[in-house]
Amino acid sequence: MIQSVSFIGLGAMGWHIASHLTQVCSQVYVWNRTFAKAKQHEQTFGTQAVDLTQALQADIIFSCLPTSQDVENLIADFQLKQGCIWVDCTSGVPETARKLSQQLKLNGVDYLDTPVSGQTIGAERGTLTVMVGGEESAFKRAKPFIQAFANLVEYVGESGAAFAVKAINNTLMATHLWALAEGLSILKSQGVNLHSAMNCINHSSGKSNVSEHIMMQRVLNRKFEKTFALDLLQKDIGIALNLVTQNNLELPAFSLIQQQFNQVSKPDAQQVDFSAIVKLLEQQNQLELC
Repeated sequence: MIQSVSFIGLGAMGWHIASHLTQVCSQVYVWNRTFAKAKQHEQTFGTQAVDLTQALQADIIFSCLPTSQDVENLIADFQLKQGCIWVDCTSGVPETARKLSQQLKLNGVDYLDTPVSGQTIGAERGTLTVMVGGEESAFKRAKPFIQAFANLVEYVGESGAAFAVKAINNTLMATHLWALAEGLSILKSQGVNLHSAMNCINHSSGKSNVSEHIMMQRVLNRKFEKTFALDLLQKDIGIALNLVTQNNLELPAFSLIQQQFNQVSKPDAQQVDFSAIVKLLEQQNQLELC
């Protein structure tokens, strides 16, 4: 019987995701490297800020950290409770998911790769799309808790499958953003009103989530509000391209997208939202999309 849940990593996404778990469990532990943030979460949402040792003794352990390596380092340093489930919401590496799943299974622990999509607004509203990979029996046990912060929870296959889906999803988003920015650059050079053009595109076959939301709400209004850092998208594109290499596939479009997005150095990419990549294209063409 699941009596306690913990959440490790109270970043932009984790902060909101963890808050919803109080709806389905009375004992929700939270831990963050900056412990003051865990205490703030406790005061705001009624969770319980604890040290890492206690957080790792919960029946279900959620994590949302920058990389798979961060998760792997945590697991290597602690003994987990037999029978618990580790639900990893990190946008991670499929190969690491498979390794951790096999490693933890030897100690009676299930591991699910459980990346999320929907950005911070979806995390705040509890309307995320959640992809899950791992043993289906563990997924069924954890699903009621995952549903606390999701509109869609989809089991996609064995360990690593969900991380693969998330990497491809984000690379597609990057592709849509870059392609749309190129198209609008052409229209701008022709003197077309971009807001009018977007209205046409969003009522036609060229529309996408990027055209309906990201381009309108971040680029054309020049806000570039930071909700998902560019370096994290660079990481996800890299994961997708590693899958291309591992499977000896010829997929030139994804390779070209990686080249474009990697033009921004990691230190600079950490500071800006992924939508700011459009500024690079603007500089190259000496125009502004507005």
